Amino acid sequence: MQEIKKYVEENKQRFLDELFELLRFPSVSADPKYKGDVLKTADYVAQKLKDAGADKVEICETAGYPIVYGEKIVDESLPTVLIYGHYDVQPADPLELWKTPPFEPTIRDGKIYARGACDDKGQFYMHVKAFELMMKTNTLACNVKFMIEGEEEVGSANLGIFVNANVERLKADVVLISDTSMISMENPSIETGLRGLAYMEVEVVGPNRDLHSGVYGGAVANPITILCKMIASLHDENNHITIPAFYNKVVELTDGEKTALNSAPFDLQEYKKDLEIDAEWGEKGYSTLERTGTRPTLEVNGIWGGYIGEGAKTVLPSKANAKISMRLVPHQSSDEIAEIFTKHFESIAPDYVKVKVTAHHGGEPVVTPTDSIAYRAAEQAIVDSFGKKPIPTRGGGSIPIVALFESALGIKSVLFGFGLDSDALHSPNEKYDIYNYYKGIETLPLFHKYFAELSKG
Repeated sequence: MQEIKKYVEENKQRFLDELFELLRFPSVSADPKYKGDVLKTADYVAQKLKDAGADKVEICETAGYPIVYGEKIVDESLPTVLIYGHYDVQPADPLELWKTPPFEPTIRDGKIYARGACDDKGQFYMHVKAFELMMKTNTLACNVKFMIEGEEEVGSANLGIFVNANVERLKADVVLISDTSMISMENPSIETGLRGLAYMEVEVVGPNRDLHSGVYGGAVANPITILCKMIASLHDENNHITIPAFYNKVVELTDGEKTALNSAPFDLQEYKKDLEIDAEWGEKGYSTLERTGTRPTLEVNGIWGGYIGEGAKTVLPSKANAKISMRLVPHQSSDEIAEIFTKHFESIAPDYVKVKVTAHHGGEPVVTPTDSIAYRAAEQAIVDSFGKKPIPTRGGGSIPIVALFESALGIKSVLFGFGLDSDALHSPNEKYDIYNYYKGIETLPLFHKYFAELSKG
């Protein structure tokens, strides 16, 4: 640890400066106007992998944005760690809610504020700097492969094609991912499961054009009103999802599993205070930790229609739209859930509107083992770095490619994140603690050390 800490201390300003340079690229994969910036980000990542000591660094073209690949094979007899991350980010909208510009990283109270600071630039870049540290100090204990993609925030549509076409190239013993969170730096944790995702868009169409709300109001159905009623019907009075067969494959936790999950440190009052809400909301009969980690959900991510400009325009709109995401738990299938959602939403549409449902992207839920060599290596790395054993937790988010790695490459993943749930991922004023960034760089080399040692048997 002393040698690791010494190297980080000697290079900490450079590590921060490089991250800031990475964060200045507006690599928004969802918006075509940022295409040039996304490609420049890939170039930057490739160059930094080369600078850190990686070999065979390549910007691999796909039908969408490229995947940056690099490797360092120390000895074929050593275990190989495949490091996954993504350099694309979510859109920064609504811009007016940012205290400082989203692509001009700013430090306030020891935290880096910028889009992508935690998700995932700050986290994957820890691995690049940890790799540099191991190369410079001659302590690299495993072979390392990097695969950093540019489409995670839009569903990783081309990653599966790349992985299936490069199975031999990507051959490894474990996938190491830092795109998740810990409970806190005082209570370190390792996520052992992620929910799946089915992402849908719906459109409700009424009259063939926008109408005068005085002339036609009350006689013609308003698509916004109908859409809101349809969406409201998707939950009952207990906030239980009403789609038929939605829960068919959901397995309830055992009493022991519930006790273990709810033993994780969690302060409901602090949770509400942080979010400035008076009460929590959710499916009746479940705790907050159960709702966010082990239960499926349905959320409206966006809704629009009619006139939303300045002033007033008395219009009865022709159509209304919404985007809806469903988080899934083990045994649920994203394709199956998308299909039953579509059938249900179409079935509840009244005769006076037409409905169109489009499935965008999805991913499968995963649970990672806690008795594997890789998990034990991560656990020991946390013990050495933090001075205490990590708590296994279930994550509420989705990383669809974890299931892909298991099915295509036959290897499990370790979700070794250093973010916090309060880091405002996907929201204005996203942040990442400088302490967490450096702590990750210090801890990751220990994972490689213990993974190599434990792999020897």
